[in-house]
Amino acid sequence: MPQPSPLHFKKRIYSAKSANDSYEKTLHEAREGFNISDAELADIDSFFSPLIKQGQSLYHIIRNNRDTVPCSESTARRLLLSGILEARKIDLPRAVRFKKRKGKRNNMKVDKKCREGRTYNDFLSFSEKHPDMLITEIDSVVGTAGGKVLLTVILRNCNFMLAFLRDKNTAQSVEQIFTMLFTLLGRKRYKSMFQVLLADNGTEFSNPTAIEKGLDGERKSYMFYCNPQAPQEKPKVENNHTLIRRILPKGTTFDNLSQTDINLMMSHINSYGRKKFNGKSPAEIFINLYGEDVLHLLGLELIPPQDICLKRTLLAGK
Repeated sequence: MPQPSPLHFKKRIYSAKSANDSYEKTLHEAREGFNISDAELADIDSFFSPLIKQGQSLYHIIRNNRDTVPCSESTARRLLLSGILEARKIDLPRAVRFKKRKGKRNNMKVDKKCREGRTYNDFLSFSEKHPDMLITEIDSVVGTAGGKVLLTVILRNCNFMLAFLRDKNTAQSVEQIFTMLFTLLGRKRYKSMFQVLLADNGTEFSNPTAIEKGLDGERKSYMFYCNPQAPQEKPKVENNHTLIRRILPKGTTFDNLSQTDINLMMSHINSYGRKKFNGKSPAEIFINLYGEDVLHLLGLELIPPQDICLKRTLLAGK
């Protein structure tokens, strides 16, 4: 009968000196960036750690030990978060309850004075003086944070909505879309459709001059802003966005979508009959006003009533 082969185990010999040297090295590496000695660190650790482990906050400890505290609150906090002290971040009374704060969004207005002369009151005054000028509401529909977004453009006179996919929610992307529309439609047609633009206070709409005027300085349109937190001032946007959300619910990523997908969605939404128009659809009214050729030029089509789909299945697999 064959004999079993002997088992071999790796042996490690414990060395107190090596262990201590390793510990000292770890402390030294962790302490880099802190201008404190070993003795000072020991004093700080022995002072703070027991009290932190009792559930006391750094503020409370320093507030009630002003005469004996060995360092500032900021130094103690940095040492604690660096893992140098015996106490740990988890020992702080509010460490478990608090979520990490989100960093500030790097959303800067291109023109910080963009609202001057373009407030909602200015819009009302302008509309009163120019009652025949057509109003267009513009807004954004967000997918997931940091992902692709939609620019929505809604003509009030027929409740017709365009939507454009953008990689980022920036002022430049909005400007590029209106420049594209001007080129696509031509000067005369563009100026007949987009006369007055009404936007919210998002940073993506903070470069109005670039939208209002062409490269040659010619005025293309007028732009105004709603009051903050006043969705009722853009009623067409709010109502139409609910139709988009039937197909693309909140939290849905737009990253896998193309402009062709968006055009398909908008064709179905614009072909949907509205009670306020006696059952007619925005697309039908748009065709009566501007022609079916313009509808097709914008990449849209009139969908037969029986084929309209306003559910997620319209873009299934996207």
